[in-house]
Amino acid sequence: GPLHGIVSYSEEPLVSIDLKGNSHSAIVDAPLTTALDNRMIKVIAWYDNEWGYSCRIRDLVAYMADRQR
Repeated sequence: GPLHGIVSYSEEPLVSIDLKGNSHSAIVDAPLTTALDNRMIKVIAWYDNEWGYSCRIRDLVAYMADRQR
């Protein structure tokens, strides 16, 4: 879908070190994501703060370069 490569999903239990160097902006932790009631869910997502952000800046620069052509 449109978020391929940006958001990921994991059914494996995660700890913070599992995400070091991961280029996604967020990795949804399925075992910790729960329905609170019929109208609300609690989504737990992990990310590598520096690397994920750097990858999005790279994507933005590539997008801007393509737009100028």
